Amino acid sequence: QKVFGREAPLVFEVGFGMGDSLATMARNEPDKNFIGIEVHPPGVANLLKLIEINNISNLRIYNADVMEVLSQCIGLEEIDRVQIYFPDPWPKKRHHKRRLIQPDFLELLKPRMKSSALLHVATDWEDYAEQTLELLNETVGLTNSVSDGFVPRPDYRPLTKFEKRGIGLGHSIYDLVFVSK
Repeated sequence: QKVFGREAPLVFEVGFGMGDSLATMARNEPDKNFIGIEVHPPGVANLLKLIEINNISNLRIYNADVMEVLSQCIGLEEIDRVQIYFPDPWPKKRHHKRRLIQPDFLELLKPRMKSSALLHVATDWEDYAEQTLELLNETVGLTNSVSDGFVPRPDYRPLTKFEKRGIGLGHSIYDLVFVSK
C-alpha cells in the first residue's frame, strides 16, 4: 500500500514473461494494484516500456527471484490474487524438481495470501497441470474453486504468448483456481 499510495486489492504475478498480458490486466483493472515478478531482463524492460507508453500507474515490477521477494518484500496476508501463467514446465522428468510450484514455494506463499485469496495457475503441459492439481489438493489451507479440478479461462486472464504457442502446437490449456482459507 505504501508503494502504490493507496489501498486496493493486490494481484501478484510470478513470471510475467514479456509483460504484455500483465500490462493488459493492469489497464483493464485500474481498481487493483499489480506486482509482477520476473528474472528475465528483456521481459522487465519490455514491461517497463509498456507501463510508460500506456501510462499505467497501478503496476510495479521486481526483477528478482520470487522466493526472495516473498520472504523479504511481501508482508503476511497482503495478496488477494496470485497469478502463475505458463511457468517453465521443465518437461524432462529429471528436471521436475526445478518446477516453480513445489511445497516449499507454497509454504512461503500461503501466509502472504489473504483469506479467500485466489491462486490461479495456467499451463499447457498436461503432466504439469496434473502434478499441480495433485499438489494443490494436498496443500492445507487451499481449496479448489471447483469440484472437478480445472476451470475455464477466467475473463480477467488474457491470452498469453505462451498460451497461443501451446494452442498452435495442439496443447490443451489447463486453468486451476484455488482459494486460500
